[in-house]
Amino acid sequence: MGVKEIILMRHGKSSWDYPVDDRDRPLLPRGIKDAARVASTLKDLPIPDAIFSSPANRAFHTCCIVLKTLGYSFDTLRISEQLYDFEGKQVASFVRQLDDKLQRILLFGHNNAFTNLADLWGDKRLEHLPTAGAVRLQFEIGRWQELRKGKTLQIVSPKILE
Repeated sequence: MGVKEIILMRHGKSSWDYPVDDRDRPLLPRGIKDAARVASTLKDLPIPDAIFSSPANRAFHTCCIVLKTLGYSFDTLRISEQLYDFEGKQVASFVRQLDDKLQRILLFGHNNAFTNLADLWGDKRLEHLPTAGAVRLQFEIGRWQELRKGKTLQIVSPKILE
């Protein structure tokens, strides 16, 4: 039996002011600031083995801010269509198919998927994961395929940090 860890981070606050597709909506200045603020709370954690982002501009931009803030390499960053999910089924399927050599992963994506998964996988009830919010979950499993209820180690929201 091993230990696996997931950090789910929702994209920062985005703008609805542009006539663009949902995927292309940009972050607001507040979203940029909040992403960097939340990232700074993760600086003492071990570096993830892999980082994955939704292809949506707001999620990818949040991911880039976090990686830059933490000084992480972009080498382990991968974009996955499965993370452009608003329910959680695609994200859950994505995680269960990961290489078991990966112990710790960082995912950037969307609500309601991330709130749903934090509630399903963690032991603390989340009403709503806010924009730029992060949830750190730990599981006593050896394989991602065995994913089940684990422990909620940390919940970070920008408002808590203000």
